[in-house]
Amino acid sequence: MITQENLTKGLQEYITTKDYSLTKEKFKLEYNKEFDLLVTNPIPKNLGKYYQFDEYISHTDSKKSLLDKVYQTVRNYTLQKKLKLINSLQTKEKSILDIGCGTGDFLLTCKKDGWKTLGIEPNKKAQDISKTKNLVIKETIEELSNEKYDVITLWHVLEHVPNLIEYIHTLEKLLKEEGRLIIAVPNFKSYDAKHYKNYWAAFDVPRHLWHFSQKSISKLFSSVNMEVIKTLPMKFDSYYVSLLSEKYKRGYMNPFFSFFVGLWSNFKAKQTNEYSSLIYIIKKLN
Repeated sequence: MITQENLTKGLQEYITTKDYSLTKEKFKLEYNKEFDLLVTNPIPKNLGKYYQFDEYISHTDSKKSLLDKVYQTVRNYTLQKKLKLINSLQTKEKSILDIGCGTGDFLLTCKKDGWKTLGIEPNKKAQDISKTKNLVIKETIEELSNEKYDVITLWHVLEHVPNLIEYIHTLEKLLKEEGRLIIAVPNFKSYDAKHYKNYWAAFDVPRHLWHFSQKSISKLFSSVNMEVIKTLPMKFDSYYVSLLSEKYKRGYMNPFFSFFVGLWSNFKAKQTNEYSSLIYIIKKLN
């Protein structure tokens, strides 16, 4: 049985990066060879304070800056792609739990399509925005009853969870026997991650505590008798992450150059399947 301790012992030094978004504090990323996983060290005791800034983009509907506009434009396109994905799963019913639902746009898209929706969002600001869209939002996963769901989604959420092993067990219990779990996370094996190294924006320390590979996701979920049945690319992420990484590296966004890094990353990933971010579709084993 995998424990949290298994993930944080026998680690090798990998790279040192920092919180470019807020505090500028330095953090180490350490490598767990057994799980092919990077672990942020140290993990701050008060993680909440690292989310308390107006620019934290998943907690706002802002369209002020170039980065905001790029993010919102891409999000509007990907919402329909996500809806198409969950509809393709052909579940018996249409109940969905979206964990880390942010400002609720994905849930709203699902609700308009006839899905029974519930969201989890710990950030008060994002909660308040979601509730203006007539969505049911809980603050934590612990508030849920014994109901099970046809689809559970975590769009760039799992990397934020401190108690990772316990959380994975909870996800398994919340999913119906024929249900599907959809997880999207950054991939530190991608070309853009290797190109930008400590400036890679998707490291996003210390908010991102875990940095996954395909092997680590497969191994973690196999520990709760679940398996990855399909892996899909998030091709837009390489462009957005490269744009932000350029800002961290050079002090400005350099959209022209970052576009070509993102393009080359996707080109390389056609051969390796190591895209900047990956979507994993996971099911329970019989």
